[in-house]
Amino acid sequence: MRGTLVSVSAVRVSADLGVAKVYLSIFPPEKGQELIEAIEYNNRTIRYDLGQRVRMQLRKIPELSFFLDDSLDYVEHIDQLLKK
Repeated sequence: MRGTLVSVSAVRVSADLGVAKVYLSIFPPEKGQELIEAIEYNNRTIRYDLGQRVRMQLRKIPELSFFLDDSLDYVEHIDQLLKK
């Protein structure tokens, strides 16, 4: 999507490297849910590309689950409450 900034804020991998939870920070936040759906739709392609890049370092490529990271919105909300 043009005009959208996406950054990976955190990745949590299970102990057996079977599942990776990827938290994405998206700006502007209004497009967040739409972009998460588009990324989930392309999940297999993203996992394949990841496998091509790290195939010599990892034995098993984890299943990817994408989540919207709203921690910045939460921090801003707390900041506004403290200012009141």
